[in-house]
Amino acid sequence: MDAPTRYALYVTPEPGSALAAFGEAVLGDAHLPGWDAAARAALAVVTAAPRVYGFHATLKAPMRLAAGRTEGDLLAACAALAQPRAPLAVGPLAVTLLGDFVALVPTAPPPGLGLLAAECVAALDPFRAGLTPAERARRQPERLDARRRALLDRWGYPHVFEAFRFHMTLTGRLAGDARETWRARLAAACPPTALTIDAITLLRQDGAAPFRILRRIPFAA
Repeated sequence: MDAPTRYALYVTPEPGSALAAFGEAVLGDAHLPGWDAAARAALAVVTAAPRVYGFHATLKAPMRLAAGRTEGDLLAACAALAQPRAPLAVGPLAVTLLGDFVALVPTAPPPGLGLLAAECVAALDPFRAGLTPAERARRQPERLDARRRALLDRWGYPHVFEAFRFHMTLTGRLAGDARETWRARLAAACPPTALTIDAITLLRQDGAAPFRILRRIPFAA
C-alpha cells in the first residue's frame, strides 16, 4: 500500500539567514566550512532520519487530512492563524542534547512560544485524520507516561501543550558514546544565532519523499 500524503506545520528559518544556512549545511546539500569528506560522510549517516523532515521546529506534527478536508482548506486555516500575529522574539539558540539526539533549543524560551504552539495544535486539529493503529504504534505509546498517551490519543502527538518543547532537530538518535561528541562538533560549527518567529510554514510529504514547503506564511500584525 502506498504511503499517504501528509502535512505538517513548522517554524522554518528566514531564507537567506545564518540559521537557514546552518540548517542547510547540516540537513541539506550544503557543507559545513572546514569539514572534510570523512566528516561530511559521518554527518550524513547521523542526519539520515531528520533529513526527511528538513530543518524546522514542529508546531503541528505530520498528519493526514481528514475526510472532506482539502489542501486549500488547510492553507486558508494556516493563513488565518498567521494573519493576526506579530513577530515573536525567541532569543538565542544553543546546540543541546535532548535525550538521545542533538537539537537547537532556546536558552530562555518566552511564554508566548508555548502559546503559539498550543494555538496551532488546536486550530489545525479539525483537519487531522485520526491515527491508524500503525501510526499510533510508531509513537511507541508503551514508552510514554499516562498523560502523554492521553495527549497522543486526543491530539495525534504526545509532545503538545505542557509536554511541548521547542527544538530544531540536528541529528537522529545517537548511541550513548556518540551523543556528546556530535553535540560538541555541531556546537562548534553553529554560528551565534538568535531566532525571531515571523512566519509559519506549511509542508507536504508525498509518500515516503522528503517534506517540501508549500508556503511560508508571514505574520501580518
